[in-house]
Amino acid sequence: MISHPLLPWNDRAGRFSLLRLVAFLIAIAPVLWLAQLTLSNNLGSKPLTRAIHFSGDWAVHMLLLSLFITPLRTILHWPHLIGIRRMLGVSVLFYVLLHLLLYTAEQAFILSKVVNEIVLRFYLTIGFVSLLGLLALGLTSTDGMVRRLGPSWNRLHRLVYPIAGLGLLHYFLQSKIDVSQAVLMTGFFIWLMGFRIMHSKGYGSGPRQLLVLAIIAAILTALVEAAWYGSMTGIGASRVLLANFDFSYIIRSAWWVLLTGILLLVPAYARLDKAPSRQRVRA
Repeated sequence: MISHPLLPWNDRAGRFSLLRLVAFLIAIAPVLWLAQLTLSNNLGSKPLTRAIHFSGDWAVHMLLLSLFITPLRTILHWPHLIGIRRMLGVSVLFYVLLHLLLYTAEQAFILSKVVNEIVLRFYLTIGFVSLLGLLALGLTSTDGMVRRLGPSWNRLHRLVYPIAGLGLLHYFLQSKIDVSQAVLMTGFFIWLMGFRIMHSKGYGSGPRQLLVLAIIAAILTALVEAAWYGSMTGIGASRVLLANFDFSYIIRSAWWVLLTGILLLVPAYARLDKAPSRQRVRA
């Protein structure tokens, strides 16, 4: 295999990295899937619209996946995971730009019309602001920019959190009636932010803390869903909350957030069992 540090599956020394190869395959899998759907005419009656939503969905998924690297690195005690965060972050920018390109194509590449839509439609405005923020982060993600900006680099890249919030709001607004996926992604984002707050306050990341975080994130997810439907459709918040206990139709987003949080207890317990007795008591 060719050895070169610029190849996405090689590390900075030019050595092959299985971890980086897996991350690269994850990053390109959605666009390959989209290409397969396009070539096989499986995008439905409105292929361009479907492709726009597809690319937007995966931009959100990749953004949350990139934010998940830091908690997973902490829980697993796997420092090498940090090496794939940049690759996943760049993939977010790629899918957002593809999202905009496809939307421009839907508008027949009439740029004046695209600009007019972005200015007049609020959900497009905040989506475009998110894109500009991600573009700034992408352009400053190189090693050279890290050295040039120094401590300011970390402050700049913390903007990814409000950018993610704007992206999720855009997701809600464009989803209109069915916001189940937007609620689910918001629930995961709540967990991710909760983990960072918990870790910064020195609470650690042991099984007990992760269980409490999973429960809190699930409750907040259910409340976000109820508040959204209550404010946008007039459906009573209590009805939406009670629907979380009706499993005859679907399992609602809050339960998936809770289940994901609980599954993360497994590596946390495994890490605890391997820790020395003094560290185990502290955890």
